[in-house]
Amino acid sequence: MAVEFAAPAWRRGLLRRLPRRSARQLVESVAALVLIVLFAPLLLATAVAVALTSRGPVLFRQDRVGLHREVFTMLKFRTMYVDNDDAEHRRLMRAQLTADEPPTGGEPGIYKLARDPRITPVGRFLRECSIDELPQLWNVVRGEMSLVGPRPYVPWEAAFFPPSAERRFAVRPGMTGLWQVSGRSTLDYRTALQIDVYYADHKSLWLDLRILARTAVVVFDRAASR
Repeated sequence: MAVEFAAPAWRRGLLRRLPRRSARQLVESVAALVLIVLFAPLLLATAVAVALTSRGPVLFRQDRVGLHREVFTMLKFRTMYVDNDDAEHRRLMRAQLTADEPPTGGEPGIYKLARDPRITPVGRFLRECSIDELPQLWNVVRGEMSLVGPRPYVPWEAAFFPPSAERRFAVRPGMTGLWQVSGRSTLDYRTALQIDVYYADHKSLWLDLRILARTAVVVFDRAASR
C-alpha cells in the first residue's frame, strides 16, 4: 500500500510564491548569477568610485515598466548628482512623441542629453562603457528583465506610447537590445519604439545571440575610443 506524504505548509507556500519560469528564463537567471560572480571585482570597484566621488547612494533605483506593463524596480549604478531636474528630458520626450512629425534639427537622440550637467564625471565614464547597467544582472536573476529585450521605460514615458507600440510589452525588457546596437542615443523616440516592436515580433534565440555579440563590439569600441 503506497503512502503519500503531503508537502509541509511552509514549502507549499514557498512554491506558490515562486514565479513560474520558462527554461530560457532559468538559463538566463543562472547566466546572470555567473556574470555577477565574474564581474564582482568590477562591481566592487565601481561602487567605491561612485561612493567616493559624489554624494548619494551607490545604486540608483527607479520604477520601470516591464512585461505586460507590470512595474518593477530597476537597478543601476548612480551616474547623476542627487536632486537633479529631469524637466528637459521630459520636454524632449513629449515633443518627439506628440508632434505630428518627428522633430528635426536641435539636439539629436533621446536617451542622453549632450553635455548633460546632471551627470557626474565618473557617471559619464560608466555610461560610455555601459558599466552603470551591470546591477541589472540582479533584475535578470529575479526574472524582471532579460539579457536582451526592449528598453525598460519609466511609467510616465510609457504613458505617452501610441497603441501601435503596445506589442513591445509582450516581452521582458532587456539589459541590451536591438535599439542599443542600432543607434542608441542617436535615435528619436518614435524610431526606438518601432525597433522595440520589431524585436518583439521577431524575437528568437538567434536574434538575441546576434544582439549580444554586437553589444560586445559596441561596448569595446566605445571603451577603446576613450
